[in-house]
Amino acid sequence: MQNCREDRVNDTEPARIDDAPAAGTLEGGGPGHLGHRDRLRTRFLTAGADALQDYELLELLLFAALPRRDVKPLAKSLLRAFGGLWGVLTAPPESLRRQFPKLSDGTIAALTVVGAAALRMTRQQIMDRPVLSTWQRLLDYCQGSMAHLPTEQFRLLFLDRKNVLIADEVQQRGTVDHTPVYPREVIKRALELGASAIILVHNHPSGDPTPSRADIEMTKEIARAAAALGLQIHDHLVIGKGKHSSFKAMGLL
Repeated sequence: MQNCREDRVNDTEPARIDDAPAAGTLEGGGPGHLGHRDRLRTRFLTAGADALQDYELLELLLFAALPRRDVKPLAKSLLRAFGGLWGVLTAPPESLRRQFPKLSDGTIAALTVVGAAALRMTRQQIMDRPVLSTWQRLLDYCQGSMAHLPTEQFRLLFLDRKNVLIADEVQQRGTVDHTPVYPREVIKRALELGASAIILVHNHPSGDPTPSRADIEMTKEIARAAAALGLQIHDHLVIGKGKHSSFKAMGLL
């Protein structure tokens, strides 16, 4: 019982008017509170996920971690903070702690394990398959993996001559607005893997995926080095929060 009481305190974010419990809500776990949980579970099991709104799905995930409080206000606050269900479930633990400092590790784990499983399944769906046939899944994977990172990350997707994805690797991690990238290391790794083409991916923690001048110049350097050895740079994707930029679509490659 001690852990339940601790979660009840630790997982209450700073007071906000629009997050106050609704009238009649029994935050301590009375019959009305339990009845809401039972009704939500029954609706999910009988009608499926499509019958629930995003905040209700998030409530279901929070029930086990927070058995003695009304989690609807927290679910709605999380969705607002991270721009949607996918953003909440794939947010790095440090981002959840920063924006909701009173969340316990147990609650953070309950949320992020679902996102981690979803990303792993998405990665399995795109590996060893032609990129063009899984392009949207690849974008979803990059969004989930990188959109909410607090610092920049530079990822390389290596393809064979049939454009099948053979490797997905993070080459560099940087600061909030810069990642050191070394063209020679990019090309060296491609040759080690026997790749014929590369897709470059990096994120902008600001949320704005507009390529910077440094991004453009760095991409040109890598493209020149790749061309000299018969390697192709298919695209450079810049990942923002809920959106992305494509160098190829913008005519920059």
